[in-house]
Amino acid sequence: MNEEFIKSLYQEHQEAAECPSPKIVREFFVHLLGFLFPEYAHAEIESFDRFKAIASGLRVSFDEIMNRNKGICLDEGINITDDFFDALPEIKAKLQMDVKAMYMGDPAAESHTEVVRTYPGFYAIAAHRIAHCLKQLKVRLIPRIISEHAHSKTGIDIHPGASIGDYFCIDHGTGIVIGETTVIGNKVKIYQGVTLGALSVDKKLAKTKRHPTIEDNVVIYAGASILGGDTIIGENSVIGGNVWLTKSVPPHSKVYYKAKMTNVEGGHDTITFKP
Repeated sequence: MNEEFIKSLYQEHQEAAECPSPKIVREFFVHLLGFLFPEYAHAEIESFDRFKAIASGLRVSFDEIMNRNKGICLDEGINITDDFFDALPEIKAKLQMDVKAMYMGDPAAESHTEVVRTYPGFYAIAAHRIAHCLKQLKVRLIPRIISEHAHSKTGIDIHPGASIGDYFCIDHGTGIVIGETTVIGNKVKIYQGVTLGALSVDKKLAKTKRHPTIEDNVVIYAGASILGGDTIIGENSVIGGNVWLTKSVPPHSKVYYKAKMTNVEGGHDTITFKP
């Protein structure tokens, strides 16, 4: 490499915007999850005083991340650390409801502990609820780092901007995509390969609602794609596997994929697939 090229790279480093280290953010999230759920703790906590010290250490770690990257907070008039840690009891309560939903929704689940410790759906929604809280506090970059960490571990891609209600159940989960402006109600269950996406990726639409609304008590089976900001899936509806939807459906709907299969004699059999 010649010196001019090295100088140009050096200048880019000097002019780069403030950006938190992804490694440090990931480590903070992992330790926070271990604080909230003993199934993720790195070691047994021998005393209450030690546990309080862990809580204080998490606050210090978060403060350090924020203080080193002051430009990532869009609202400098609030104490992000206090507001975030004050929100943890609500986040914990919501995650406990999610665990219950996943346990009740999967006949193979043997305990809540199994759901917390082994289910990728739990890990993804835990990351989302923490990242979503930070995004609501107008923190930039950190929420996305947390969500992409969970994405890399689970194959579940939930944008921190998505709004997700209580008792959210993800079964299997691999390949799920939930876009930024998605709104999901309470007691919704989705399976692997589901996309809640946008009809267009035009940059001019960045500030608009581009992703669907899923109302309460909806089940969405594997491989379904539901697209568009005006698309609403009415409450108590069932969306079958591999369905492609770009229009709203009313409450209590059942939408299934219908396919034609060719048999060995060259005839056609029409089969309606039901979950």
